[in-house]
Amino acid sequence: MISRSLTFLAATLCLLACDRGADDAAPARATETAPAGERPTILFLGTSLTAGLGLDPDEAYPAVIQRKIDSAGLAFRVANAGVSGETSAGAVRRVDWLLRQKPAVLVIETGANDGLRGLSTDSLEANIQTIIDSARALSPPPRIVLLGMRALPNYGFAYARRFSRVYSELAERNDVPLVPFLLEDVAGRDGMNQADGIHPTVAGQERMAETVWKVLEKELR
Repeated sequence: MISRSLTFLAATLCLLACDRGADDAAPARATETAPAGERPTILFLGTSLTAGLGLDPDEAYPAVIQRKIDSAGLAFRVANAGVSGETSAGAVRRVDWLLRQKPAVLVIETGANDGLRGLSTDSLEANIQTIIDSARALSPPPRIVLLGMRALPNYGFAYARRFSRVYSELAERNDVPLVPFLLEDVAGRDGMNQADGIHPTVAGQERMAETVWKVLEKELR
């Protein structure tokens, strides 16, 4: 099971990095999954995991969360700003543009492609800190939820441990809630991945939504 999970995570990270040259592209417009109205925005900043690559936009986990929000009678709308292949440095380059929406909540999902490429964990930490600082410079600042990712031991177990610790340390330092691992109960699980064995299925996205919702709901209430 451990071997299969690692194989799946390796393939997932590979395709995350190869989907698009996101770091060199213009910022993608965030796609709303509910009518704007007057409801405050929950902005999901992320990679292809957030974008829901291979699925309809309304099947990606942010859209599933929108339905949970509506069912709970909470007055928020979701904006999906996932971009395939993006590193944390790419997220930094477009975050100011995205923050023009003045979100009430910012959900940060980034770093998977940093881990695949063996990029510096110090740079990953600095980039996520920059995103948090940029968000908190807004008036009023949004609430922030950080989604954790794990790195494979390709670059050594010390790198993998340090990579994982980046998220917990940032969450503690900035006093923001943390989802330890976005792909919990999805990576390597039968029925949770598409035919390519890489991207989450509708069921996988729903499981991811459950994982995020456990933390996000508390912030919305």
